[in-house]
Amino acid sequence: MFDLKFIRENPEAFDKALARRGEEARAEEIIALDTSRRAVQTEAQAAQARRNEASKLIGKAKGQGNEAEAQALMEEVSGLKTRLSEMEEEERALGEKLNNLLMSLPNMVYDDVPDGDSEDDNEEVRTWGKPKPLDFDAKEHFDLGESLGMMDFERAAKLSGSRFVVLKGELARLERALGQFMLDLHTMEHGYTEMLTPAMVRGNALLGTGQLPKFGDDAFQTNTGHWLIPTSEVTLTNLHSDEILDEEDLPLRFTAHSQCFRAEAGAAGRDTRGMIRQHQFEKVELVSVTAPDQSDDELERMLGCAEEVLKRLHLPYRVVKLCTGDIGFGARRTYDIEVWLPGQGKYREISSCSTCGDFQARRMKMRCRPKGEKKTQFVHTLNGSGLAVGRTLIAVMENYQQANGTIRVPEVLKPYMRGVDVIGG
Repeated sequence: MFDLKFIRENPEAFDKALARRGEEARAEEIIALDTSRRAVQTEAQAAQARRNEASKLIGKAKGQGNEAEAQALMEEVSGLKTRLSEMEEEERALGEKLNNLLMSLPNMVYDDVPDGDSEDDNEEVRTWGKPKPLDFDAKEHFDLGESLGMMDFERAAKLSGSRFVVLKGELARLERALGQFMLDLHTMEHGYTEMLTPAMVRGNALLGTGQLPKFGDDAFQTNTGHWLIPTSEVTLTNLHSDEILDEEDLPLRFTAHSQCFRAEAGAAGRDTRGMIRQHQFEKVELVSVTAPDQSDDELERMLGCAEEVLKRLHLPYRVVKLCTGDIGFGARRTYDIEVWLPGQGKYREISSCSTCGDFQARRMKMRCRPKGEKKTQFVHTLNGSGLAVGRTLIAVMENYQQANGTIRVPEVLKPYMRGVDVIGG
């Protein structure tokens, strides 16, 4: 999570970084726990050394016929054994308490991240394209989909409850086409390696990327102890956990099209109608593993790859840099891409691209070794949506809708739609 040496040497800077996140000062507590744990370790090492020495002296005393001294040494060894067991438990308890505290703290953001309390304080970086004026009242995606008979929330609720949808016919094909188009673009033109990973993971994978322990309520757990992935960021980033990579092989770039599952525990009352915020959705994920000096450039590259999807679809969007009050738990810097939705008359998030520095790598013990060196260093990890498929479907529906309620198919998707030019036509 964090470099303890840095915290010991820079307690004020660490607390200042936490304050930017709205967190209380923690350096003093962390340093106290670390000091106590290290003191126990030192005492245990001394006790173990004395135990080893006394054990050797027992044989010597017996060899010299000094039974009283041998007996005293045996009692000392027995007492040291008991004390070592106690100290082992003390060290474990202190280490667990320290680890739990560190696990609960968010990543330190970069200096250029704007301060703020909410999404209203995010900083607009650029816009692309202009919303096309319509000569009719724009409908939202759920009105369009339901009127076409291709988007069914009622039957989905019968099957699974709220925040699910059933897509039918050409609309289901359109969502499939979007995912295939994104994968083709990222693998054939952007240099990502396509992966197909499990949708269920063990808890340690979510610990590694930062969803656990703090955000367990927002994830689904099975009766086998597995967790359903909230995004394939979890599986892609953990592929090389507990490994030492060769720095010359970096960066590694992965992409995957997966089902994602989120409880949306903190979204009560938000976007309750339609497909904006669902328990199950599809996403094409982008993940990079880099050397520390590569990550800033890699973030800009990843952002460009995600933007290119919207450019090819001719969907207007804007890029914003997230402020301290809106940035994710594990991120040091995040750009959101927000696509224009005519039905809502505003921009909505369709991608987040983040660099996490070594925050996740420390949690999952992922390092790299520079060529010709013995010393290793933690890698940097990055993740981004390239893009959220369901939200891209929404954007296509609303931006390509026609007055009669049909939906034109974007040119770049027509090869995937097998001759369908208009949905509902």
